[in-house]
Amino acid sequence: MLPIQKFIITIMHLISTLFYKVLEKGPKSLVAFASTFSRQAKLKAISKELEKFEGGSVDLEMDEETGIAVMTLNNPSKLNSISGKMMVDMASKISILENWSGGKGLILIGKEGSFCSGGDLTFVRKALHFGSEMAMFQQDTLTRLLNLPLISVALLQGHTLGGGAELSTACDFRVMSSNAKLGFVQMKMGLTTGWGATTRLVQLLGRQKSLHLLMTAKVLTAKEAEDYCLVDHILQPSTSLEEEFAECRRWLLTNFCQHDPDLTQSLKSSVVFCDASKDFNVTLEEERKVFAKFWGGPVQKSALAANKKHR
Repeated sequence: MLPIQKFIITIMHLISTLFYKVLEKGPKSLVAFASTFSRQAKLKAISKELEKFEGGSVDLEMDEETGIAVMTLNNPSKLNSISGKMMVDMASKISILENWSGGKGLILIGKEGSFCSGGDLTFVRKALHFGSEMAMFQQDTLTRLLNLPLISVALLQGHTLGGGAELSTACDFRVMSSNAKLGFVQMKMGLTTGWGATTRLVQLLGRQKSLHLLMTAKVLTAKEAEDYCLVDHILQPSTSLEEEFAECRRWLLTNFCQHDPDLTQSLKSSVVFCDASKDFNVTLEEERKVFAKFWGGPVQKSALAANKKHR
């Protein structure tokens, strides 16, 4: 038998095995599998179109020693507004982070003092025919960002407007410079949110506060954003962007990234699962499974030996 024939037979066998495993779980599982496969194919096609709208980049640095990654929106000449290419860049970087076994935390930051001023208007004007597809891609990317097994924080400096404000809600926490501005200004542009922010805001703030923010398109100061419970920490006034980043990094490390990476990721994933599920018994079962994974394990034994509970 020729090598190519062996390869084809192997692939067909794998597909057949996967199909029957899905089929064994019932019709609903088969429908879910088909739906997921179709969605991934659509996202791939949209990605190829978005890549054509060039400008800027999304860069990623990962520190294996601390477990802290930094994802940087890099389009400073346009206040880090997001092009089609940057959307694809971000999706690609999130795929890397989803598989980072040593990771604990993520800081999302804009280059040179502004977080993000929304969509790149050059891209927007050229992609007016492509709104639904772009929104589908961004909703998928930002949902994956929100559900990362890392503790994520958006460092809001300078301008965080429109799509930038939407992006900030896809992190677990928001830390804001004392002189920064944050606004969901889509209504001023004749739009509503398209990247999932309305859904996330209602979960974060409730119905009334979400309506007020979105309908008024008000641009908030750091104190106002904190009063809305939209921002978790305001940085001390500083003369240096580097000092602000260092304070944000300390805040993330001190509060959320002091523990074993596997333990951190498992707890974050458990919270994501419980938040998504509406079945109380299912979430209790998931919580028990995660607990059992660590009970009697090396991390617990080390903590017991060091008597950490009473320190």
